[in-house]
Amino acid sequence: MIAIIDYDMGNLRSVQKGFERAGHPCIITRDSKEISNASHVVLPGVGAFKDCMDNLKNYELVDPILLAIKSGKPFLGICLGLQLLFSESEEFGRHEGLDVIKGKVKKFQVSSFKFQENETKTTSTCNLQPTTLKIPHMGWNDIKIKNRPPVLKDIPDGSYLYFVHSYYVVPKDDSVIATTTSYGIDFASSICKDNIFACQFHPEKSQKIGLQILKNFGAMK
Repeated sequence: MIAIIDYDMGNLRSVQKGFERAGHPCIITRDSKEISNASHVVLPGVGAFKDCMDNLKNYELVDPILLAIKSGKPFLGICLGLQLLFSESEEFGRHEGLDVIKGKVKKFQVSSFKFQENETKTTSTCNLQPTTLKIPHMGWNDIKIKNRPPVLKDIPDGSYLYFVHSYYVVPKDDSVIATTTSYGIDFASSICKDNIFACQFHPEKSQKIGLQILKNFGAMK
């Protein structure tokens, strides 16, 4: 049974429906015993980093999460559930996270630059042109696979998944990066470490590819 952690900060029902469509039974819970007894644990999240951490503490969910990870059972973080695993976030100040993955959560810069080629009959020149990035990064974008854990089995490199976020993770150790995505910069769009897989994109909103990721996660031992 998969336990989806309920701390009032996530699109829980859509995650649950995603797993059900992928053929895996799951429950939405904040009960520490149910989390402990679950075969797999999922930490989703939508909202502000500090508010999410406050809710995890208020519902006494920090220890059950850390114990679930320590136990070695498959653990999935989605969107803010990825960011919360990191040491700290710069969202509206500096706030401590769960510190499972060493690193920081940083905000996208509003603008970046790209080269644009201007051709004439006699010359070809490249001019630096500013391009404005919309924040949040919202919509479909592709992933580049750097490290293929079991969750990414049968997921083609370059697959498109659905994103909604204004902040991105910067792990201290690059070896935990599973995929990167380009949005002004190349950022870590998912990480893997031991029994943990966590992603910035929303597999439950990413149609066939996303359902395959949920199916793979549910099949992990």
